[in-house]
Amino acid sequence: MGAGFEAAVATGDHVRACRLLAPQTRQQLEQDEQKACPTAFASQELPKTRGIQGVEAYGRQAMVRTDGDTLFLSLFTGGWKVVAAGCTPRPNQPYKCLIKGA
Repeated sequence: MGAGFEAAVATGDHVRACRLLAPQTRQQLEQDEQKACPTAFASQELPKTRGIQGVEAYGRQAMVRTDGDTLFLSLFTGGWKVVAAGCTPRPNQPYKCLIKGA
């Protein structure tokens, strides 16, 4: 859960990373950037990480913490998909995420 996405980011495999995004997240990214997902994804400058630090799952939702990023995932029929990435915590506020759905 999340490791495939982080590996795709680390290797620059934007096509694979896009396949692992939740449908609404992918659509929002393409709409915001006015580009196809792989090209839009490349411009986001997500941190490259080296390993998962922790996973918290709550039913069909999960948070995956790595050594340089936080991902939020949801369970879909086809498996876990990333709904937000490049997320950093903020005191007394929701996480700020580089990639997220509407």
